[in-house]
Amino acid sequence: MSNATLPPLPATDRPDVTARLRDALLGAAFTADGLLELLGAPAYAALARSETVPALRATRGDTPLETLVRLFLLQQPVPHARVADVLPVDGCLESGWLVRVGGSGADEVAATVDVRPYGGPGGEDWFIVSDLGCAVGGAGGIGRRDAGVVLGVGGASTTLAGITVRTPVTAALDLGTGSGIQALHAAQHATRVTATDVNPRALHVTALTLALSGAPGAELREGSLFEPVGEGEAYDLIVSNPPFVISPGARLTYRDGGMGGDDLCRSLVQQSGERLNMGGFGQFLANWQHVAGEEWQDRVRSWVPRGCDAWIVQREVQDVTQYAELWLRDAGDHRGDAAEYQARYDAWLDEFEARKVRGIGFGWITLRRTGAAVPSVTVEEWPHPVEQPLGDTIRAHFERLDHLRARDDAALLEERFRLAAEVVQEQVGLPGAEDPEHVLLRQNRGMRRATKVDTVGAGFAGVCDGTLTAGRILDAIAQLVGEDPVLLRDRTPAQIRLLVEQGFLDLVE
Repeated sequence: MSNATLPPLPATDRPDVTARLRDALLGAAFTADGLLELLGAPAYAALARSETVPALRATRGDTPLETLVRLFLLQQPVPHARVADVLPVDGCLESGWLVRVGGSGADEVAATVDVRPYGGPGGEDWFIVSDLGCAVGGAGGIGRRDAGVVLGVGGASTTLAGITVRTPVTAALDLGTGSGIQALHAAQHATRVTATDVNPRALHVTALTLALSGAPGAELREGSLFEPVGEGEAYDLIVSNPPFVISPGARLTYRDGGMGGDDLCRSLVQQSGERLNMGGFGQFLANWQHVAGEEWQDRVRSWVPRGCDAWIVQREVQDVTQYAELWLRDAGDHRGDAAEYQARYDAWLDEFEARKVRGIGFGWITLRRTGAAVPSVTVEEWPHPVEQPLGDTIRAHFERLDHLRARDDAALLEERFRLAAEVVQEQVGLPGAEDPEHVLLRQNRGMRRATKVDTVGAGFAGVCDGTLTAGRILDAIAQLVGEDPVLLRDRTPAQIRLLVEQGFLDLVE
């Protein structure tokens, strides 16, 4: 279904109605906290799984909040008179937020879009607009998947929002804005926000999301990748949750990039470098192919543009059958004709076989424009749980890189360090053994890393409280273990650098 045949969206030129609608939603506690209190944790969690029965059972009453949940989240018709007690119903009908339904004699209204409450990082009450049945984790779940529909907030959207570095900037770009969630976040710390999308309907929805959330507007531009960005324009922050799905064709605009293999993600990353101001960040979600005879790390490392540091984290790998099944189910193909489902499955596997693809990786890519003579590129696999939001952790990673590469080993040993908060030591070995087989340092914050250290590294980390220089600590350890202090000073800086880079040790100014 094209945009021309999709239902009309609410008007964007009635700010008075949108403001009154927002006030009414807030007045009825139609917020993330209000929903949790009304529905209870089980029904609230069920909505995130696209199951509506518990929420329907929890909204049998006639309170304003129950009315709004049935109207906007569960897409149920509601009597006009009941809605008039809660919302500026006439204005909402005139501007297209609501429509009359039921035919002659019926006096009911229904919502024309999904409106989902969303809690901002500072406790803000925001609202994410999307097409009916497409609020990811909402009432519609994975029902309708037409070509031009605009989805709401899913796990990928919140992941990107959580990893984004949040520092005050002059200019931010949300490339492939969708329902506008990244632009909404960026508007809180960027003086100017530009949002682009190849789908004009998405730009319309983004305008609704920003207005209904009471956020500053964004400059909206239509086009693919960096086509809408003028020559010479640069940004302090570029974020994108692109249509990264590697698929045969471009059937669904919201997820299929229309380029072969992982070319869209590669192009996005490679073209970002020249669009970043010095010190600016580019942060993206991406899929990449695991190709027979090629290391996946080399593949994504080759995407990093010149003049940029990079931190690339692979969070998950799926084999080609898992991947095809995931996205066939996302489109609802498994519910349709069995022969058509099989044909589409075959086409996906044919595509992967032709490209010698054995698996698909998913992860985060962060670029930072740098003036360093030799940029740092870190590519790693970390499938373990992390603590979101990670924006501060990612910013600190690059700050530590700057600090470390500006100091040789001699200068490093004159630094003072402090063990990062909530780092614990674990000893692994056989019960009753005199010495452990190895010692682990484990973070309970941020990336929640674990790293193996030797006895010197463990002792060094345990003593770091910011009072003594690294060199003096090593001299004391050398005396305790009977080792030549000069040799210990020579061999330990590499381990110190790793502990600092990975966030186990904090720099003390």
